[in-house]
Amino acid sequence: MIRVTGLHHRYNASDTLEVEALEGIDLTVRRGEFVVIIGPNGSGKSTLAKHFNALLLPSAGEVIVNGMDTRDSDNLWRIRQSAGMVFQNPDNQIVATLVEEDVAFGPENLGLPPVEIRARVENALRTVDMSAYAKHAPHTLSGGQKQRVAIAGILAMQPEIIVLDEPTAMLDPQGRMEVLSTARRLNKEKGITVVFITHFMREAVEADRVVVMNSGNIVLEGTPKEVFADPARLKSWGLDVPQMADLAAQLRAEGVDVPPSVLTVDDMVDWICRSR
Repeated sequence: MIRVTGLHHRYNASDTLEVEALEGIDLTVRRGEFVVIIGPNGSGKSTLAKHFNALLLPSAGEVIVNGMDTRDSDNLWRIRQSAGMVFQNPDNQIVATLVEEDVAFGPENLGLPPVEIRARVENALRTVDMSAYAKHAPHTLSGGQKQRVAIAGILAMQPEIIVLDEPTAMLDPQGRMEVLSTARRLNKEKGITVVFITHFMREAVEADRVVVMNSGNIVLEGTPKEVFADPARLKSWGLDVPQMADLAAQLRAEGVDVPPSVLTVDDMVDWICRSR
């Protein structure tokens, strides 16, 4: 669904200074995958994400989204229909005074018939469990509910890929759980390819594959159990690790044979019960 080859991106920090935010990224995201991208602040996560729907274009290298080169301006509209993007602050994406009107905004701009728009809005709100709030004003919703409305607005465009750029950063634990659960359900039940950028390591545990970035480069990728098997390496890049993964690593260092698949509290409880 996404193929990134030799991607460089440079920002103009001033008239005479360029900053290299991405330094030759190679990455493939396969159809139906749930990929989580993690990394410290300034590692290039958001810069990379904005290339996935052509909000940014490569300074060098190429990004192919669903078979379309982002550098070709003729592809721009189709790329943004194919890859929807959800940002950190849902208030920046909500444009209407009623939830259902906000979700309808994208399909209306596609020029779809009213009957099709209504069907898409109802289906999108049902998918994110927000049908009961269709007539509510967005400003009355919680942060997690607002973010689910933002996701519904993207779903109404019927994308094949959803890119979520730190969508839980401004939310409380309940809101984070709501958004992550929604993203996982869209991936597993609808087959939508999901790229989820986060700095919460607990969210990364949910991935099919985790990509770790540091200083504009991909420094590690693999399954969650592969990536979190060595907490010391992640900490050296300024990253936290899931508490249970850290505990499991400490136990292994003391000679206790805890498998690397233990990443959550439930995993740890299951392992302890089976080991008794």
